[in-house]
Amino acid sequence: MTDEQFQFDLDPLDLQSLNPDQLDAVVHRGGPLLVVAGAGSGKTRVLTHRIAHLIHEGVPASSILAITFTNKAADEMKHRVAALVGPVVKAMWVCTFHSACVRILRANAEALGYPRTFSIYDQSDAQRLAGYVVRDLGLDAKRFPPRAAHGQISLWKNELVTPEQAVARASNIFERKHADIYVEYQRRLHGAGAMDFDDLLMNTVMLFRQHPDVLSYYQRRFQHVLIDEYQDTNTAQNEIALALAAEHHDITIVGDGDQSVYGWRGADVRNIHQFQDAFDNVTQVILDQNYRSTQTILDAANAVIANNPGRAEKHLWSDKGHGARIVRYTAEDEGDEATWVARTMKGLHDQTHVLWRDIAAFYRTNAQSRVLEEALMRFTIPYKVVGGTRFYDRKEVKDAMAYLRAVVTHADEVSIKRVVN
Repeated sequence: MTDEQFQFDLDPLDLQSLNPDQLDAVVHRGGPLLVVAGAGSGKTRVLTHRIAHLIHEGVPASSILAITFTNKAADEMKHRVAALVGPVVKAMWVCTFHSACVRILRANAEALGYPRTFSIYDQSDAQRLAGYVVRDLGLDAKRFPPRAAHGQISLWKNELVTPEQAVARASNIFERKHADIYVEYQRRLHGAGAMDFDDLLMNTVMLFRQHPDVLSYYQRRFQHVLIDEYQDTNTAQNEIALALAAEHHDITIVGDGDQSVYGWRGADVRNIHQFQDAFDNVTQVILDQNYRSTQTILDAANAVIANNPGRAEKHLWSDKGHGARIVRYTAEDEGDEATWVARTMKGLHDQTHVLWRDIAAFYRTNAQSRVLEEALMRFTIPYKVVGGTRFYDRKEVKDAMAYLRAVVTHADEVSIKRVVN
């Protein structure tokens, strides 16, 4: 296909709207590509247009794997790619790491001793099973809270530490008890024909390690691998990505070490820094033009992130002008803070005619919402709290799922006990 045909099909306006750095990433000819994408720099546009470019260059849609970190982001990406290339997008895998691993494991679970119909325990089910293990091992639930015990197991799995390795590495009685919990937890999970979320990643790694033929199949299947938010990948996710691209090296990762905030759940920003060690001749493209903020905001952000160690050098800039100055308010307590926020909202609405729907207040934890809601009500400000219990986390839905799991797998201890209770 000629360049003229490609531009006609993709719509030349789309290519012309890309800045030079974005265009470099989109039309990269092949080989490992690292896109360092600053906040608001149009990385989703780059990813979707790169996928469209690959398809128009003759790459079969079915041989493209695009991974994002949330289902919402995956749906958005699939929708935007479909707008560029049409229904052929249905042949692609556009999904999260966990969704991709589920599809791989459903086809190959028996190689690891699991049924193809294995159950998947969500966070609450996994914590409940950890609680049963703590109780049955005769441990003090105050010293070994189920949530903390499961959190330690989760970290081990994300770092690809097996139960046997956890036992061998234990250096004191406290670590040994946690390792014992891990051993029994995993034994019961496997016995129930179930996996937790972390197993989806770890078992995929083990599948690739123990069955090279399976890995080889997916390496041939996915000729191009594209991964978003790479700064949020953990050890297991990083190994899956590198394994899939180990033969053809056609992998594109997009990330920004300055936006890494999930270290507490196993994310390792070093995966970005070490990407260039994993492959030869890595091409790096830096996206530093911000399309969301004014230069005043970016100057403040640049001053903060400049202190991050081991970062890829970049300086965010914008053509939106300097804009309004940043305002900081030092409150005496949470009540004073909430009152100031509500009063500022009221002023914006009454004096500058900003619509209520165009104003948002962010807080760090859900516990902070109460005092803010009280302040908003005092100022008669209409509001909506965004968030709440997800559908599959609702008690009645989990109860129904427990019945279905118990029917399918009689050894599913967690589901059976939920039904009985």
